Amino acid sequence: MRRALRLAERGCGHVSPNPLVGAVLVRDGEIVGEGAHLNVGGLHAEAHAIAAAGDRARDSTLYVTLEPCSHHGRTPPCAEAVIKAGIRHVICAVEDPDEAVSGRGYQLLRAAGVKVESGLLEAAAQRQNAAYMKHRRTGLPHVTLKLGQSLDGVIATRSGDSRWITSERSRRHAHKMRAHMDAIVVGAGTVMADDPRLDVRLVRGPNPKPFIVDGKLRTTPGACVFSERQGVLLTGKSAPVERLEEFRRAQIEVWAFDDIDGVIDLQAVVARAGEQGIMSMLVEGGRTLAAAALRDRIVDEVVVYVAPLVIGEGVSAIGDLGVDRLAQAIHLDEVRTRRLGADLLYTATVRYSCSPES
Repeated sequence: MRRALRLAERGCGHVSPNPLVGAVLVRDGEIVGEGAHLNVGGLHAEAHAIAAAGDRARDSTLYVTLEPCSHHGRTPPCAEAVIKAGIRHVICAVEDPDEAVSGRGYQLLRAAGVKVESGLLEAAAQRQNAAYMKHRRTGLPHVTLKLGQSLDGVIATRSGDSRWITSERSRRHAHKMRAHMDAIVVGAGTVMADDPRLDVRLVRGPNPKPFIVDGKLRTTPGACVFSERQGVLLTGKSAPVERLEEFRRAQIEVWAFDDIDGVIDLQAVVARAGEQGIMSMLVEGGRTLAAAALRDRIVDEVVVYVAPLVIGEGVSAIGDLGVDRLAQAIHLDEVRTRRLGADLLYTATVRYSCSPES
């Protein structure tokens, strides 16, 4: 199953809105076939493994990271392919939460006499497909907040100098993470200060769709994220009509939301993104957007690159969260750390307090 999970990673950035899936066929203690879902519309992992195994698939055991599908989509049902291949035993990591599958694949297999087990390395499989799992269960994208900061939590000096706090190795890792996301979100301040491209130029892979939060329309249609990267403008309905028309005349997609003095509710943003089939979003804005994302409780996971620098007075990584008592603090669970050269990569899931008023 660990091999199947590693194989599944080959589809990162290429299969959304489908899940990452890896499959390994074993017969008489030997791997006879393996595969992964590599692109939307392409063969599923089970089909690749069965094709690789050929006649040796009969009487084998299939290790697969997600329940085999039972419905006709872009490809035939994998459960039927498993039965037709004569596989006698299926060991699966996790059940597919998609309502079109959700246990039906298991039922189809068992009805055909195939032994089915589920739950092997389930936590790892859930984590690997966190975006798919959340989107299928809630209709919302999985949101990751990314920060690059000094040891004392600063993202820029008091003069605004910020290039580069983290190492080139950390920046390459961050670009790889971008390539695995459907969308990347920044604020107007970042666009105005840096005019970023928000692409994956440091690695090979697909570029995420840029979304720019600009409730007061401080940016311009000529910014790189709009003119070169076809970014989506997220703004308030109270924005001046003539300014909105500038963006629309430039054929820039505009999402307008209810707002209070230019401040939009990011819950509404992720809800619409989920409706559009976006499963994963990476928030890379500055301290203001980071704080807004946490206050609006849209963040599922934080990824923090910590550089071995102490800056002192400067721009903090996260703005005011309105925390007066420790009981109101946002807690981090499932903490994982690793070294990236001299930098430290800190990853964790977000746990909010019980209520905004607590």
